[in-house]
Amino acid sequence: MSLLIALMIAQAGMAADACKSPITQRDMNICSDRDFQSADRELNAQWSLTTAQMRELDREPRPSGDRRSGYFEQLRAAQRLWISFRDAHCASEGYQARGGSMEPMLVSGCKATLTRARTLQLRELADGLEG
Repeated sequence: MSLLIALMIAQAGMAADACKSPITQRDMNICSDRDFQSADRELNAQWSLTTAQMRELDREPRPSGDRRSGYFEQLRAAQRLWISFRDAHCASEGYQARGGSMEPMLVSGCKATLTRARTLQLRELADGLEG
């Protein structure tokens, strides 16, 4: 049992080191997924900041006759659609290697790129509403 644990720890360490200059497709797939997970954590942190600001703005009175959805509700709707777009678009990009060992890397790489772009959009949206 301890040999199995030692092997798992060694494998995890090898995968982490492999991201410095991945050689095998497996390592490239793992590294690409880790990059996406990192981008997703950054997005979630910015989402918390931006939505807090939107909820604060929703506390202010609306102009007379404005029956549109609130700041947060509108952003949440846009975010849900954006996630659907990101996932579908990146699945399409993965089709460049459809069924091949490289497909997960293409999908994760695309998701990381689009997620970082969305993080910037959320940051710019929040910055624009501060003034």
